[in-house]
Amino acid sequence: MIRRALSCCLAVVTLLAGTATVLPASARDCAHQPPATPATDVYFSPWDDAQQQLLKVLDEACSQVLVQAFLLTSREIAGGLLAAHRRGVNVQVLADARQHAEHPASLLPRLRDAGIPVWLESRYRNAHNKVVIIYAYSAVPVIVTGSYNFTWGAQHLNAENLLIIRGQPSLAERYARNWERHRAEAASLMAP
Repeated sequence: MIRRALSCCLAVVTLLAGTATVLPASARDCAHQPPATPATDVYFSPWDDAQQQLLKVLDEACSQVLVQAFLLTSREIAGGLLAAHRRGVNVQVLADARQHAEHPASLLPRLRDAGIPVWLESRYRNAHNKVVIIYAYSAVPVIVTGSYNFTWGAQHLNAENLLIIRGQPSLAERYARNWERHRAEAASLMAP
């Protein structure tokens, strides 16, 4: 309770000072979260604001975020990953190598330059996963998946679905093991 009040006061002072300070992960009390009640929510773009739901999930993260992206060009989603990284969350990204090479708007270099590890998958014709795994090996995991690419077009131009699954530890572990298997086959995105 005191920690939450202190966090709120710090946020008000920060807003009044006109600066952007992000609380470290320890201030979010990640270790003391109760097991999540299993829940599944689905969003359909362009009618639902699926991107905003993904950003909310990223904002809740306090320990680890594992990403598998076919393409990442959404400034907002990249910003959500960068914000999580700045507050001490272990953010790691896997992406399709060909999509990255063919799209000058890819934001992977921005993530890499900020210190987020980024790997590119080239073994497959398409590394077509669109997955975010949060708290993979915990009692409060969150899995985000579906057809939704991490692009502006996914929200505004396409018919997409985004599924948010909470409180399914065994499912989150399977997704995390799959992420790790793909990571072992990928190459690090190197600076030019």
